[in-house]
Amino acid sequence: MAEIQREVLNDISYGMYIVSSQKEGRYNAQIANVVFQVTSEPIQLALCINKKNLTHEYIESSGMFGISILEEAADMPFIGHFGFRSGREMDKFEKVNKLITANNVPLVTDFAISVLEGKVLKQIDAASHTLFMGEIVFSRKLKSARSMTYAYYHEIKKGKTAVNAPTYISPETKNIVNKGGMNMKKYVCGVCGYIYDPAVGDPDHGVQPGTAFESLPDNWTCPVCGVSKDQFNPEE
Repeated sequence: MAEIQREVLNDISYGMYIVSSQKEGRYNAQIANVVFQVTSEPIQLALCINKKNLTHEYIESSGMFGISILEEAADMPFIGHFGFRSGREMDKFEKVNKLITANNVPLVTDFAISVLEGKVLKQIDAASHTLFMGEIVFSRKLKSARSMTYAYYHEIKKGKTAVNAPTYISPETKNIVNKGGMNMKKYVCGVCGYIYDPAVGDPDHGVQPGTAFESLPDNWTCPVCGVSKDQFNPEE
């Protein structure tokens, strides 16, 4: 039997992008990490989108997509807004700076180094996902900054992988922390998958290492997607 070690997939390099589209005048966007150039003449890109996502529906309907290339300065609440919340439940473009193209495709400009617009030329079925291949019809450089890689997102930002992402791997982690003889469980956000680790705490929001989940302030919220404590469950 062939040997498959899933952890080797973590060695493949990716970026961090916001993919957007429109349907009947409604806008939506999501975080994506699988975007790559296919040809140079004409300029063609490919992107991989989960079939369950609303953005997939919009791209399929309009035949157009937008891409915003994110910079390292993009913060976790911003990434969580596009990565772990559904456009079926909220307007992702409320209070977000955007550029609307001639084809009515919204391009997110907040924390974006560059933006591009593409016209779908071909769709390839990829089981749970669709690979959209398209020709770039518009692009603009917005600023000079370092683009965020998927590795930077995980290692520096401590970001999590959404369940619908093509690179998602079910976590196999220990769930008990021993601090001063007291066992403290890790808790998982039911919306975005963020894991609150008592050993680490949440220093960016004033929670010191060694703070049990039960001891968090009542107004504490997930540092990634912003939901309240009642959306967390003990890690199994």
